[in-house]
Amino acid sequence: MLVNKLFLIVTISTSIFATNWGSLLFNGNCTTCHHPTKSISAPAMAEVRKNYLNAFSKKEDFVKYMSNWVRKPSEETSLMHEAIKKYSLMPELAFEMETLQDITSYIYDTDFIE
Repeated sequence: MLVNKLFLIVTISTSIFATNWGSLLFNGNCTTCHHPTKSISAPAMAEVRKNYLNAFSKKEDFVKYMSNWVRKPSEETSLMHEAIKKYSLMPELAFEMETLQDITSYIYDTDFIE
């Protein structure tokens, strides 16, 4: 019985940490250009999320595609050609793939509506 309770506590703690870690990474890096709800110097994250959700409803596919695209942005593989015309192509960033997956997982799970 104690083992089951400890497992549940560890599972919940790990889940909360993962969500908070993704939030920390997103807010510490992405919001420099991507405001959650306002398009200022780049598309709002709510708009980006909506485009990716329309293309990839399953979290695994969403995270994989977005992480790969952010790691190596390309106009050819972009889902947001109008945004590239308006703001230009996102610069290539030097993030580890695991970090990008944490961030894009957080984006998938977060409704950025104010």
